[in-house]
Amino acid sequence: MRPEVRLRRVEDADVDVFFGHQADPQAVEMAAFPARGREQFAAHWAKVRADRANVTRTIVADGRVAGYIGSWPADGQQHLGYWVGREWWGRGVATQALTLLMGEVSVRPLYAHVVRHNVGSIRVLEKCGFRRDRAEEATAPAPDDGIEELVYVLDP
Repeated sequence: MRPEVRLRRVEDADVDVFFGHQADPQAVEMAAFPARGREQFAAHWAKVRADRANVTRTIVADGRVAGYIGSWPADGQQHLGYWVGREWWGRGVATQALTLLMGEVSVRPLYAHVVRHNVGSIRVLEKCGFRRDRAEEATAPAPDDGIEELVYVLDP
């Protein structure tokens, strides 16, 4: 059964849940993004929440904090990203959350970066109408960490 998903503004207590999600070694491997220490993580979230250009939302599934999703301007483009706790993977939570966010953020095109091996996240993006943008990938600087990143875009 698919959980009921809604988005709401990020509350202080949510950041502790987010910290736990990003510290999960399996999630870190899937996202290919290193976990931050508690102080560094809290400082990052304070900065993100203070920037009025950012749209940041807590993903609530069946009444529990399941992760976060957000959108922000960078380098002349509108980007999005999300992180869902492992206990919610494969249950449609990210797809529902992204659908809700797309209704809230009307800027198009909308860009998402994802590592090649994160098949679940690629599937979420494709279900929500994003397409791989090989031209954008070709202009991106090559990573020095050997991790291949794909670029997905939701066109107007």
